[in-house]
Amino acid sequence: MVVALNDHLIPLSPREFQFQMTVEQMAGPETVLFVARDGDGKAIGMGALKVHDATFGEVKRMYTDPSVRGSGVGRKLLEAIEAGARERGLQLLRLETGGTPGFEDTWAIYERCGFSRCGVFADYPDTKYNVFYEKKLIA
Repeated sequence: MVVALNDHLIPLSPREFQFQMTVEQMAGPETVLFVARDGDGKAIGMGALKVHDATFGEVKRMYTDPSVRGSGVGRKLLEAIEAGARERGLQLLRLETGGTPGFEDTWAIYERCGFSRCGVFADYPDTKYNVFYEKKLIA
């Protein structure tokens, strides 16, 4: 899944504006990886929750296999990430994604799942190649 995601993302924007977590980083204690599997156990999607502090977490490494896009797998992954954030008492989820053509479907799923565009956060640069979203988890 990670290789497929990287193969998809790398051509879409300049490498210096891409902030993919490595497999080693995804295995760190501050990150929880979620994997969606089909009936045969094959991985068909993934996403991660990176906890930054006691109040906010970040959605990372979201990807669904092209064969299942539009089937709800991405939504279920986001719901699982959100549930994981709530279990940890986080009040806010944020994410960074690409800002160039080719990311339209990505923006659409985040917006359908209740995320709104926001300003830059953490140590990301504010460029035309990056778009930022957030979702408040408290009423």
